[in-house]
Amino acid sequence: MARERVDLSRDRALADEVVRREVRAYAEEALARDAPLVHDEGAAVRAVLARVAGFGALQPYLDDPEVEEIWLNAPSRLFVARGGGAPQLTPTLIPEGEIDDLIERLLQSTGRRVDFSSPFVDASLPDGSRVHVVVPDVTRRYPSINIRKFSRRMRDLGALVERESMPAQAAGFLRASVRAGLNVLVSGATHTGKTTMIGAMLAAVDPAERIVTVEETFELDVAARDHVALQCRQASLEGTGEITLRRLVKEALRMRPDRLVVGEVREAESLDLLIAMNSGLPGMCSIHANSARDALVKLSTLPLLAGRNIDAAFVVPTVASCVDLVVHLERTPAGRRRVAEIVAPTGATRESTIEIDRLFATASNGLLQVVGAPARTVKYERAGVDVANLLRGVR
Repeated sequence: MARERVDLSRDRALADEVVRREVRAYAEEALARDAPLVHDEGAAVRAVLARVAGFGALQPYLDDPEVEEIWLNAPSRLFVARGGGAPQLTPTLIPEGEIDDLIERLLQSTGRRVDFSSPFVDASLPDGSRVHVVVPDVTRRYPSINIRKFSRRMRDLGALVERESMPAQAAGFLRASVRAGLNVLVSGATHTGKTTMIGAMLAAVDPAERIVTVEETFELDVAARDHVALQCRQASLEGTGEITLRRLVKEALRMRPDRLVVGEVREAESLDLLIAMNSGLPGMCSIHANSARDALVKLSTLPLLAGRNIDAAFVVPTVASCVDLVVHLERTPAGRRRVAEIVAPTGATRESTIEIDRLFATASNGLLQVVGAPARTVKYERAGVDVANLLRGVR
């Protein structure tokens, strides 16, 4: 196949046909020549397919629907996390000489690179899973590979209710809020399900809306009729051609979006997102934070990175007026991801602190409603939603 320049990784059906034919041919030849026998032809086919058309020793874990995350620290240190549980060290050994080949294969379809001059890379695998690679001398001796698998099991808020991430009442409120065009900030620590939550909420968007998503690396899975997905680009070997998240946010505004979604804000692109939301364009984004209030504080700080002419006197009131809801997520000690609280900024500030209404909060018996209705209801009224009655039915 290499001699004929046939890339089996791009044609799974052809790869399966070729591998089965070659394994069968070898099995027959082994019987005639007293060579090592193939005792389990199906297992042999799977093993060879993983090497020529998949990701080698990682492929069984990528195929396992229970595995959520995979990371490799060294040839004998391959860990997997299943079902929100603690990571487990696997018995899999990947020889040192194969790790570089594995990285090359992981990045083959992404157009991205990793080397001494650019030792970090984020990329998306063909199935949507995210891979992050770091190579020496940033790492101590061996490359580090982390794969966060993509799951299509939670495509809407109803699926999150089934997984007990939130009660049906809170899901109904979020669904109505998204339909009403509220600006939503999704916060939480690493691996609490922020991307999944954004994707589930976007399923509630009116099918007629045009959604533009902006991410560092493709992760969001949006099942919308009119959707454009944009991702950043690394600089070339000459140091040119880089496309930043901030540039993409600006370009997205020229694409006539009805809703702008930023996968995650970390730096000055938060200013451009705030300006977009302040102009009346419904927006949604995620942010790393320890609580809903911390998320608002962080969003009020990040725009200051945009330059000296940006100060808190402008940013804090803008965040207070632009952000309508904060959905904060957490991970329980048992590993289950859930909504911890939902708060609504009132639009007012006091001594540079944004005032909020806690609509839902976690109690001993789950996520419960705290107040009857948010202070601002104009967007609900425009969409024909009686939010007071909606939340009254939540009790």
